[in-house]
Amino acid sequence: MTAATDLAQAIVARHAAAFAGFAPEPVPPFGSDTPAYRAALAAASQLGFIAQDAECIARAWAAQTARTGHFDPARWPDAPQDFGLAQRGDGHGPAFAECPQALGLYAVLPDAEWVGRMARAGVPTVQLRFKSDDRGSITREVRAAVAAVQGTGALLFINDHWRDALEAGAYGVHLGQEDLDALPPQDLAALRTSGARLGVSTHGYAEMLRAAAVRPSYIAMGAVFPTTLKKMATAPQGLGRLAAYALLTRGYPQVAIGGIDEERFGPVLATGVGSIAVVRALVAAPDPEAAAARLMQAMAAHRA
Repeated sequence: MTAATDLAQAIVARHAAAFAGFAPEPVPPFGSDTPAYRAALAAASQLGFIAQDAECIARAWAAQTARTGHFDPARWPDAPQDFGLAQRGDGHGPAFAECPQALGLYAVLPDAEWVGRMARAGVPTVQLRFKSDDRGSITREVRAAVAAVQGTGALLFINDHWRDALEAGAYGVHLGQEDLDALPPQDLAALRTSGARLGVSTHGYAEMLRAAAVRPSYIAMGAVFPTTLKKMATAPQGLGRLAAYALLTRGYPQVAIGGIDEERFGPVLATGVGSIAVVRALVAAPDPEAAAARLMQAMAAHRA
């Protein structure tokens, strides 16, 4: 066996339990002449990471090995500098406005009526995820959502419709990876200089690096568990990966999302994330206000 193969097997042996339950992906065709890189690339693939994430892990492990002077299969890389993950306020680029480090219970809601209902129930962070092809309807719904949170203290993020959000005076905007990638530099600059907060969805290491490059207000990570609400291009991340992501992005507020119900709040919060986003746990509950109260109590109990 080669040294890289031996090291790869050592990594898998150390970390298989944390990342169990994912189908392996083919080893991506990236080349390197360092054993640490080749070992990490092979191990990440065996542990089920998609090709672009396996490449990120391999580069980070090689950087960690070079920085520390030795290869440690037990030390999963988590230093932002080894991944090249940009930090807020590092002086190397403009950052979006800050939001609370712990956003608490984060309700993702289908319309302005739901936004107002959950804001009045005391949910600290709410998001309007309104889907429509009618521009007029979108504008009216965003304005109604902004009006609905007035006097409640709730922080309102608008999903996708950033121009309407700015015009209506929303607290912030949430964008998916595709929307962020499609945003021209001048629009990104306009969004940043407006003072609105920005949250970005991520589904693995490569997407976290792209999100951090714009220094958003928070980073959302998911889907943690299987969800029927949205077709996902990647497998559920699981608690092991979520904990690793939370450690890597510790310089940002973090939001965990995807299939998280009341019974899973404790294990999810134990990973270190400061917020949990929910959809069905509220909108499908028989008594949404009571459900919101229980979920907020669960968060408070874990932090006590």
